[in-house]
Amino acid sequence: MIRVMIVDDALFMRRLYHNMLEKDDISIVAEAANGYEAIALYQETRPDVVLMDITMPGMPGIEALEEIMRIDPEARVIMSSAMGQEAFVRESVKKGAKGFLVKPMVEATLLRMVRSVAQSRSGA
Repeated sequence: MIRVMIVDDALFMRRLYHNMLEKDDISIVAEAANGYEAIALYQETRPDVVLMDITMPGMPGIEALEEIMRIDPEARVIMSSAMGQEAFVRESVKKGAKGFLVKPMVEATLLRMVRSVAQSRSGA
């Protein structure tokens, strides 16, 4: 079973992702509303995949991504944004993200990316 942490400041988005992922036998091990919570919960739960929004109050997703990658260079993080701008995609990948999804996302696309990223390993 794939273990996922969902990070988004919008509760309705966390619930939407939760419902989409649980239908496909994916376990949600943590949910966070900002980057600070994401970092703390990542260290506690060590999920297989992190699904994280880029734009959040407090600590944005890009900063949380950087910190999670410092803690665990093998972390598998998928960034998401309603904006879907090229600059965000490039910056996310440069800082270690394994994927990028544009909101609103299609359930099949979300599931496919989570499974693909979960199966990826460094050097594999």
